[in-house]
Amino acid sequence: MAYLGTILFALFFLFLSSKSRAFIGGAFDAAGDLMAKWAPFSYLAVGIIVLIPTVAALLLIKWPQAPEPENPLARYKAAEDVMED
Repeated sequence: MAYLGTILFALFFLFLSSKSRAFIGGAFDAAGDLMAKWAPFSYLAVGIIVLIPTVAALLLIKWPQAPEPENPLARYKAAEDVMED
């Protein structure tokens, strides 16, 4: 998320030129044609590519936090400080 502005800035300059705009548009058209040609398999693959990271992120967010470990030296601490005058 930190590089979103940088990526958008670079894309802005890529789309300024007509040659690069035509190339990017052609690549998206070819990808759309390929997805239509391989329709059931391509949609399944895109679904898996989107679904698996989403489930993993939700699992990490919803996972219960581990309890804080107890201090093993706490039982040796005196009730009052010895060095206190």
